[in-house]
This record gives sequence, structure tokens and C-alpha cells, in this order.
Amino acid sequence: MDYLISEGYPSAAQKFASEANLQPTSAAESIHERVKIRDAIYAGDIQTAIERINELDPSLLERDTSLYFALLRLQLVELVRKTRADSNDYVLEAIDFATNNLAPRAPAKQEFLEDLEQTMALLIVKPEDRSPELSALLEPKLRKDVAQRVNEALLKEQGERTKAKLVHLVRMRAWAEKKAREAGKDLPEYIGLGLEQGKEGHGSGPMHSNGDGEAMVA
Repeated sequence: MDYLISEGYPSAAQKFASEANLQPTSAAESIHERVKIRDAIYAGDIQTAIERINELDPSLLERDTSLYFALLRLQLVELVRKTRADSNDYVLEAIDFATNNLAPRAPAKQEFLEDLEQTMALLIVKPEDRSPELSALLEPKLRKDVAQRVNEALLKEQGERTKAKLVHLVRMRAWAEKKAREAGKDLPEYIGLGLEQGKEGHGSGPMHSNGDGEAMVA
């Protein structure tokens, strides 16, 4: 259940708690808000995500300046993304946003300056001339990375474990199996965890469904 709560799968967590007769924790009670924040970031609606974060924890972004800068930078990336499909008005909007929101914060850390310079380069360098590193800023992975940082920060501030017990147990189990094999114990060639997907019509990739319509990332 810890894994489902930490990673943001409310329907699965609720179903598991009901079947196991478990009481929800404080993290479980906030899971819906964290999911809304995650979904807003995935959709590129960073302003809504920031507003929801402030509603859930008004001082988090003031304390975690690196996280706040990452969100603002992603918001700038989203403005740059619009310049590819719409009018040049978005170019001016992106420059104005960077000037008012990121430039004043950038001198605080060298990495802030580098991130801002790299992001602004998206407005200057033509798509066909961009390096792979520069082009990667427009890939969904940046949204996912920032969303994960936000989720972990919220969990940490709520005093909850940022790493679910399930992940820890799986790692301990893998370590125990390794030690047993090194000691020459008679073990089967492969010991499954019982979490594998069936072979009939189920995807084998890292993204699959948990049965409640929620995408789960392994």
C-alpha cells in the first residue's frame, strides 16, 4: 500500500486498504491533491501545479528554492514549446516570463544560471540545429522528472517515507538472493516476485494499467 500511496494511485490504494482492512495514513488522505498536481505538470499546466502546491503546503516552494526554480524553468519550456506551433507572440511572452521570474533567481546558484541559459537557447537555435541535450528539454521526460521531484518533496514535508516499503523489500530480497547464490545455496535459476504480467494480451513494457484505469510506471 505504501508504494501505491507514494507513487500516486488513489483507486488502487483505496481498494487495497478496503480489502486489507487498513486505516488510511495522512499521505493517503493527500494523495488526490498530489495526483492533481502531477497531472497538471504532465499536461504542461505548470501555473496550476504551482498554485495547487501552494494550497497544499504554502511555504514549500519558499523553502525549496531549487524545486521552485525547476518548476519555473519548466513553465518557460512550455512557453517555448508554444512558439513552435503558434505566433511569435509567445516568443515575447517567454522572454518576459524569463526576465521577471527566472532572471532574478538565477544568480543564486550556478546551476540556475546554466539552466536558464540553456532554456533560452531554445528560442535562438533552430530546431534542426539543436543538440540532443537541448532538444531533450522539450521531451516529456522533463515533465516527469519535475513531477517526481514535487511528489517526493510533498511526501517529505508531510513526514512520510519517500521510498515505499515495497521498493525497499524488493531490494532486500534481491540482495538476500544474491548472497544465497554466492554461498552456494540450492536455488532455482529464476525466482519470480509474483508481480509479472500474464502472457495473454498484457503489455510487457514499463507502463501498464493497475486495473483501475490508472497508468502505473514500473
